[in-house]
Amino acid sequence: MDYLLSVDVGTSSVRAALVSARGKVGPIAVSPIQVWSPQPHFYQQSSEDIWQSVCKVVRDVTKAVNPDQIKGVGVDATCSLVALDSKHEPLTISPNGETNQNVILWMDHRAVDEATFINNTGHSVLDNVGGKISPEMETPKLLWLKTQLTESCWNKAGLFFDLPDFLSWKLTGDETRSLCSLVCKWTYDAHKRCWNENFFEKIGLIDLKQNQWRAIGTNVKNPGQSIGNGVSSEVSQQLGLNPRTPVSVSMIDAHAGALALLATNAPGIAKDFESRLGMICGTSTCHMAMARTQVRVPGIWGPYYEVILANTYLLEGGQSSAGKLLEHIIDTHPATASIKIKLNTKELGPVVQYLNQVIETKHSTEMTAECHVWPDFHGNRSPLADPDMRGAVRET
Repeated sequence: MDYLLSVDVGTSSVRAALVSARGKVGPIAVSPIQVWSPQPHFYQQSSEDIWQSVCKVVRDVTKAVNPDQIKGVGVDATCSLVALDSKHEPLTISPNGETNQNVILWMDHRAVDEATFINNTGHSVLDNVGGKISPEMETPKLLWLKTQLTESCWNKAGLFFDLPDFLSWKLTGDETRSLCSLVCKWTYDAHKRCWNENFFEKIGLIDLKQNQWRAIGTNVKNPGQSIGNGVSSEVSQQLGLNPRTPVSVSMIDAHAGALALLATNAPGIAKDFESRLGMICGTSTCHMAMARTQVRVPGIWGPYYEVILANTYLLEGGQSSAGKLLEHIIDTHPATASIKIKLNTKELGPVVQYLNQVIETKHSTEMTAECHVWPDFHGNRSPLADPDMRGAVRET
């Protein structure tokens, strides 16, 4: 049987799976990755730590099959910012200078002031992000690195990648970027297939234009197209794959999920993807809607052209802290400690399973009748686009 190798890098773990040509999911492997938080609103990772986890899960799921059975590789990952120096080695993005921490995690909010500065320009580029750029996007983070880590990072930088593109580069050695990442998180113009020089000059990042914008992306392809010559010889030995195994242009994790969900056929659900709203749930929740025509909605990211499918637009809303908020509420609840003792566990998973069993014996609507939650603990992503908003839990 032939397989496609799928790799998904989430916020705190890497997953790999073998999928048949008919969509049947085979072996799955998971490996954790580290997150550092040196101060409030700062979240950092290591590209080397992530890559080693990728290698592990790929070897785990492919060990029982012949490399000839792997016909292609697809990767998705969080929209985190990876910094490399001129020799393509990890370049610190940490205020404390740790050299291995070269990834600004997607949920990092260090660049709130930079996002405000960019929004105050009122540039037309902002029309494609709902009118306001988010500090979770890469452009404000790049500006933060330039102004705050000028010597330790900016002046030494060679390449900046969105994490999905970093992974395809590691696999192939090819610097081609994904239209999905560049349009959704870097303000790339999908219609004109270029960077907006006036915008970058206005926000103080025109130096990225050097070498035909190589640092942030010169060659750009649509999701689903192939990159370079496939898996490189060096990486093929690390992963146990054949050299030149085709590698697809990467996608952001939520957008890959939207592609799968919005294309799914289910009883009672209209087949037209324009009638659907996909909710991609993880650490955050992304609300994804696709359309054949260009629609602008204040506070909603997009319309993003061809970032998932050709000749279509994507609108994206969501909540910055969703699964993470649920985890926080359970982990900090006074009853959690006693439940862990009762279950003889230190992990959160068994606690969640226990709570699900408890709620089945109760009238769940009555349990929450007097409990009210405003969920924007990590700012409001949409429709208010306010990173400074905070949440609350109140019981009346």
